Amino acid sequence: MTSIRYLSTADVTSLIEPGAVLATLAEGFKALSAGTVQAPPRPKIDVPGKGFALAMLAWMPARHIALKTVNVFEGNHAHHLPSHMGLISLFDRETGAPLAVMDAAAITGIRTAGGAVLSIDPLARKDAKIATVIGGGVQAREHVRLLVTLLNIEDIRVFARRHDVANAIAGLSPLAKATNDLEASVRESDIVCLTTSSTTPVIEDAWIKPGTHVTSVGFAPPGSEVPTALIERARICVETRNAFSPAPVGCAELAGRDPSSAVELGEVLAGAKPGRTSDTEVTLYKSMGNAMEDMVVANLVYETALSLGVGVELPR
Repeated sequence: MTSIRYLSTADVTSLIEPGAVLATLAEGFKALSAGTVQAPPRPKIDVPGKGFALAMLAWMPARHIALKTVNVFEGNHAHHLPSHMGLISLFDRETGAPLAVMDAAAITGIRTAGGAVLSIDPLARKDAKIATVIGGGVQAREHVRLLVTLLNIEDIRVFARRHDVANAIAGLSPLAKATNDLEASVRESDIVCLTTSSTTPVIEDAWIKPGTHVTSVGFAPPGSEVPTALIERARICVETRNAFSPAPVGCAELAGRDPSSAVELGEVLAGAKPGRTSDTEVTLYKSMGNAMEDMVVANLVYETALSLGVGVELPR
């Protein structure tokens, strides 16, 4: 225990394998719903006129302790910088000693999209073939990258405010293409993925046909990218029922609603609660982000780095 392993953005990106990430996330979601994960409510500080910072701490048996600090500064795009900046630290589960520090961007990107994609198998119709991804940032890219791992998906449409950005994201998969007609695309889709930071709805409830599965990973309290009417008619799936708490612990759009009306993704994946209950049911996976997701993926990245000798050893 004489050094701390530092993993850069490039290191972390090179160590991420989508299939392994989805598998470890599925295990983590089941443990979260089973009550074997410790992930206390996240604190938040605001930097007026700039953004906010969150601290996310988690541990579960057989994993190292993880602490992520993430800063969300939407104005960064004007400076050609990502809006989300952060670091994840790992601490030895036996001694508490610091083991690693790694860039959080790639992990946050794939773990968030991973939860949404894991919700598709149990909550979308079995014959779902068409998906629309709405957004032009990291989450849109990660959703497109992970959607191609689903066997039934044949057509992915990408909509962004800038068509050139949508084209670039669609170029990540031969199944994807950019679209200029958002309404028509959503109306035809079996799966709709919202990945924006919009404080107002980016789709209309009337566009969502019966049997559609919608995912939303946007976090922009007190607003929402999801129309209220859709929330009211959909069967809701969340990471934990803490999603019904006020932000920053939960989702602003769910605060005040009945938590018992929702299912947790881990419950569904474990078979403890049913997924889709009919072909006409509209389902909504609403992500709030949970420290468990960062913890399990960071552990996976760290163990892979050790086995491959990736990263820089820093003296303690």
